[in-house]
Amino acid sequence: MADVLRALQGGLESLYRINTDLDVRDFLVESESRDEWQVTRAAKEQLLIRHSGGNLELGLFVDEATLENLRARNPAQLLDDDNLQDFLYALEGVSHFVYFVHRARADRPVSAVELELQAEVDKYLVALLVSWDQNGDPPEDLPERLFRRIRYADDLSDEEQDRYRLANQTAKSYAEFLELRFVRPRARADLLCEARQFYRKGLAGKLAHITKH
Repeated sequence: MADVLRALQGGLESLYRINTDLDVRDFLVESESRDEWQVTRAAKEQLLIRHSGGNLELGLFVDEATLENLRARNPAQLLDDDNLQDFLYALEGVSHFVYFVHRARADRPVSAVELELQAEVDKYLVALLVSWDQNGDPPEDLPERLFRRIRYADDLSDEEQDRYRLANQTAKSYAEFLELRFVRPRARADLLCEARQFYRKGLAGKLAHITKH
């Protein structure tokens, strides 16, 4: 079931032309083991980080039912209403993993807000490109579905809610810019170039870039 996570990792690394030299499947944490990481809430996907004996330990939890649905309804063959939400859950987790490792390898700090913002952008871009490939045209309602038709979990802290809202609204603004500038004109090569440049900016650079446009 975890092969879909490896496929998502490969897709992200290919999209951004990076290489973590790791396999996300080696870092999967099952539900029984997640409590050992002392998590404050049990989400459907979580990047788990802890320091132990001077070393940094990394884990990724993705809900088993999510992985099972993606195995049964392979999004690489068809991304639709039956698997889109689980596709986004899995992609968010893999996005966190890839981005954190990429930043760590470059010895660059990364905040929780930055992780969430990039994950929101990744979800939009990957879902866009997969649907574009499958249907021959980009989906018209993707920004609406990803950034407006949302609800936040009831057990989020105020800090978490603020972080998710900031990431959502900022990614929404960026997606709207990408739609107008690249998607509607079908300028796919230019879209990929823009996305790769954005990925390499830090949080301040990302926010300034979005504000500028």
